[in-house]
Amino acid sequence: MIQAELERGKTVALWGNFGPGNLGNESTLKAILHELRCVLPNAEISCICTGPACTATTHKVEAIPLSPVLISGWEGGGRPAKVLRSVFLGVVNELYRWLNAFLALKGTDAVIIPGTGLLTDAYGLGNWGPYGLFEWSLIAKLCGCKLLFVSVGVGPIYTRAGRVLVKAALRLADFRSYRDVSSLQYLQGIGFRANEDAVYPDLVFSLPELRRARDISVGRPVVGLGLMGYVGKYSVEKSSMSTYSNYLEGLVSFVSWLLGHGYDVRLLIGDLGDQGMREEFRALLKERSLGGEGDNRIISEPIGSVEDLLLQLAATDFVVATRFHNVLLSLLLNRPTIAISFHQKCSSLMAQMGLADYCLDINHLHADELIDQFCQLEKNAADLQGTLAERVKECRNALEEQYAVIVGKMFPERDRALTPASAVELRSSPGGHVRL
Repeated sequence: MIQAELERGKTVALWGNFGPGNLGNESTLKAILHELRCVLPNAEISCICTGPACTATTHKVEAIPLSPVLISGWEGGGRPAKVLRSVFLGVVNELYRWLNAFLALKGTDAVIIPGTGLLTDAYGLGNWGPYGLFEWSLIAKLCGCKLLFVSVGVGPIYTRAGRVLVKAALRLADFRSYRDVSSLQYLQGIGFRANEDAVYPDLVFSLPELRRARDISVGRPVVGLGLMGYVGKYSVEKSSMSTYSNYLEGLVSFVSWLLGHGYDVRLLIGDLGDQGMREEFRALLKERSLGGEGDNRIISEPIGSVEDLLLQLAATDFVVATRFHNVLLSLLLNRPTIAISFHQKCSSLMAQMGLADYCLDINHLHADELIDQFCQLEKNAADLQGTLAERVKECRNALEEQYAVIVGKMFPERDRALTPASAVELRSSPGGHVRL
């Protein structure tokens, strides 16, 4: 009763690149929704995102577009007409987006930017890039919302405009935390005073307890191979397709070695956009006579959701993965894992989890080195799993602490209104793991 009275009418909006099919982003949204529904069961939670229809259906929340368009372009006319049309449409649609944002946030108590590698201009300034982030952050403050950046990832930020906009958005925040020390250091390196900010683990570590042990089987051990399409500027400023080609060749050689040494291979993805890359990889395997028709030692099953990915990771004994959250979910499932790092976040995660020795740079990937690391991984698997279990528990505890902090930041009157008796009541509620 006390909790319901304190939370009645409270509204929280989550903002980010959710819906288009990045399963890492979807697992982040899934994790924070689960926790917020525990600690604020009577609050209304909505999502402002790039794929509102999919988000609403998948996560059962009200969702609105992050960057709506009032008038789309039309054809015809010469170059001057096209330039004028572009300016006109840009102004009209931008005014519409600002109005839409004001209406969306009117009456909202808090806006949370939850996790993900959102603070980058590698994919441009607009939409969920630095300009969109600053736009919604400013409107949130103008509407009287609390603004919280929670376990966000940072970088790369290549342009001066990107750096200015990211720093401006962060300065507006009532709370800031980063998912690793490297993100905090990156911001300090571009001149943002982040000394008082916190570092907490990636939000996906707060997913509900997951199945960790593979069913006992007399079959061959299974190695999950997490594939990733070419990431371009998100990896390095001057990207090269030769890096991607070398990456594919290295993995093909690794699969050949695995099959020759008695392992089965399960092909995994972490983004629906990687489906084409997986088919390309299977074609390469077939060319090398490693993936012919009817060969059930290379397992390639559909993955369309976080749940699908988790089930398939649970059916492995070891994982070698590239996408950040493929690696993280594998660690969360207590799978001995090798990360092929394309970004500082990957190496930071592996160091945090005690697996720094099992991380390879995608820009200098060699099959022989990968095979050597895998042999060491298998040899040390039991000890590594013990370390992982401890580190995962530490991450869960740290995020439990952070959720208590951000609830206090969003609704300070909630804590002030609690008596000792009501605190006991809250601790025994479905959100009872929250520290008050």
